[in-house]
Amino acid sequence: MKQVKLAYYMKKDWNRFLESIDDRDSMFDSWKEWHKAYQKTKKGLTEKGFIVTDFVMDVDELINYCKIRGIKNDGKARSGFVIKK
Repeated sequence: MKQVKLAYYMKKDWNRFLESIDDRDSMFDSWKEWHKAYQKTKKGLTEKGFIVTDFVMDVDELINYCKIRGIKNDGKARSGFVIKK
């Protein structure tokens, strides 16, 4: 079975996360909307045989990761952050 890590954002960090990203227009407006999509994605991957691990995102660590690399805080950067952890 393949393992996959999914970025998980804590509800308490949601507003700070939104303020920090460069692709705000492509992100859900509320944590509740995002969480519903997250659960659907996780369920779909599990049904396909993946072992899914929640990776709790540390917003400050993510911001530093992007800053150090001189990259935008977008979906590609967030995926890279999760993969490197």
